[in-house]
Amino acid sequence: MFARPFLASRHSLQCCHNAARAFTSSPSTSSPQPNPPIELDPSMRSLLKDVDLSLVNHKVRYQQPRELETIPLEETGQEISASFEDFEEEKRERKSPAALFGSQRIGAVVLPLQLQSAIDLIIANSDKTQLHSDAKRLFTDNDSAEQDVWETQYDTKYRSRLQAARHAERDGTAFASVALPAHYSAIFSVFDHLKRRMEPGWGIDRVIDWGAATGSGLWAALYSFQKHSPAEDMQHMEAANSTLETYLGIDKREGLVSIGRRLHKNVAEMGDRVVQWQKSFKNDDKVPRSEGQKTLALSAFMLTSQPTPLARKAIVMEMWESGAHTIVLIDHNTPAGFGAIAEARELLLSMGRKEFEDPEAEAWPVRGAHVVAPCPHDRTCPLLGPGRVRLTCGFTQRIQRPSFLRLTKHSGVGHEDIEYSYVVIKRGPRPISATTSVGRVGDVGRRAAEKAEMTPTELLLHEEEPNTPEDAAQSPLELIANDDRRIGFEEKQGDQQPPADLEATLRHEAYQWPRLVFPPMKKSGHIILDSCTAEGKIMRMTIPKSQGKQAYYDARKSTWGDIFPHPPKNPPQERLLNSRKGSDIGKRKNSFKSRDRPTYDGLSETIREQRKKSRQGYSRVREEQSTWREDSE
Repeated sequence: MFARPFLASRHSLQCCHNAARAFTSSPSTSSPQPNPPIELDPSMRSLLKDVDLSLVNHKVRYQQPRELETIPLEETGQEISASFEDFEEEKRERKSPAALFGSQRIGAVVLPLQLQSAIDLIIANSDKTQLHSDAKRLFTDNDSAEQDVWETQYDTKYRSRLQAARHAERDGTAFASVALPAHYSAIFSVFDHLKRRMEPGWGIDRVIDWGAATGSGLWAALYSFQKHSPAEDMQHMEAANSTLETYLGIDKREGLVSIGRRLHKNVAEMGDRVVQWQKSFKNDDKVPRSEGQKTLALSAFMLTSQPTPLARKAIVMEMWESGAHTIVLIDHNTPAGFGAIAEARELLLSMGRKEFEDPEAEAWPVRGAHVVAPCPHDRTCPLLGPGRVRLTCGFTQRIQRPSFLRLTKHSGVGHEDIEYSYVVIKRGPRPISATTSVGRVGDVGRRAAEKAEMTPTELLLHEEEPNTPEDAAQSPLELIANDDRRIGFEEKQGDQQPPADLEATLRHEAYQWPRLVFPPMKKSGHIILDSCTAEGKIMRMTIPKSQGKQAYYDARKSTWGDIFPHPPKNPPQERLLNSRKGSDIGKRKNSFKSRDRPTYDGLSETIREQRKKSRQGYSRVREEQSTWREDSE
């Protein structure tokens, strides 16, 4: 039954084997003659020839990827730079001129090449291993739980003068390689803001620096106050272009002063400037009050290093009696540093108020004092008060770490941020409050106005007349922004003013603008700004979208430390320290949804407690069982 299919399959296999032997090209072992070659169709031959295909040795050829073609920059470099400048200008114009004036801040500070070379020369002549150990000993917090937490405060005390003298030069080198760049960036940032707030003819040619150390104030003054407009590239600024003529550094720390003198000597192009250090301020160093317009008194990161409040008060009194018309105090953004700055501010303002009460001071060319920055008022600081809540009014500045700083700290991070508190006091009465409100519309407001003009007005039914003649006379431009309409601003008025007059008007108005002393809280539909206002209070301003596109855009692009020109749509809320209204200053209050929200730490603690209780219960049961067994036996 199954024989015939089996024979058929065996016959088919034999036929396949014979066909394979007929097509093979290798010689058979049983036949002495080779098999004849296979006759291929002509079209098949041409196909194999075209694709270069081999039946015996087939290899896949990969094409190498093409390299990118370089375009010479000589042909298109000018066009690219021009288009980039146009893009940056268009991006900056989106803000209103007032908001742009209030947010003019430098980016990351770059240490000038002259100063970098001078510090590199000092570090090259020192022991690098010892320098790193000295830097860690002086500027790291050993009590901190986090590792590699670097500080810039120098308050090291030695047991004897002999030990201090032995470490003097080493401490000065470590100070120049770690603390000097950070102090320079903070002082440079304050000077830059001061120049923008002062009138165009204002300048500095003499600086008296209390706590000069290695000369951080000297270098910041040299590269801040330039004869011509400073270059955009801070790295290539030159000290020879500075307006500074005389510098007097006051410091008793001989090690830091010696390194400062060596840095000054290593900078070749210093000109004919008079640069000197001394241990105390003398009566011969005072400047007559009538000649102190271009004299600046500086104290940077010095007040907190004083042992007693009387020593701090003595320094502030010397700065006031020096005759300088501009007084700048800077310290660390810590409760102690901010407290020292606030106390010095109150002391200087009180000395200015006494001059108005003194009948002998009526003949003086200038009397009184007022705060230029950061406070928009001369009242008592609202953040300084007794209680458990200790907030600080501080700001931050970023600096690009030079190579010697990265090597000293053994860190590959290319930048660092320094937080500081400061106050700028200027002699004379405070300017009168401005009554104008210009520069409140930028590119965002203009586009909204153009869009409103293209929108057709609503048809009046039954020939209804407008409610008032004023409503009928209003143009779509006046109706698009609620904030601009409320302050009575017209865009044409701002366009008619020349740029110089507009900047002068904004400079005068900026004395009353609130200062953002905390980072803005930016939400989807509104922006919350905790600021210090001209009333001497901490106010919470809310800028919603409904206030207008320009005001909302300016609020959304604002940053910590800006002065904000737009008044809020709704009355601001006063925030008081040591009360329920002030417990959320600078932060959003926790909502009821997040109050009882579990956390990983709380969950792990709960699980740990449950396991502990279960083990205790198990051991208790085992003890009871063993006791029962003993009793039963």
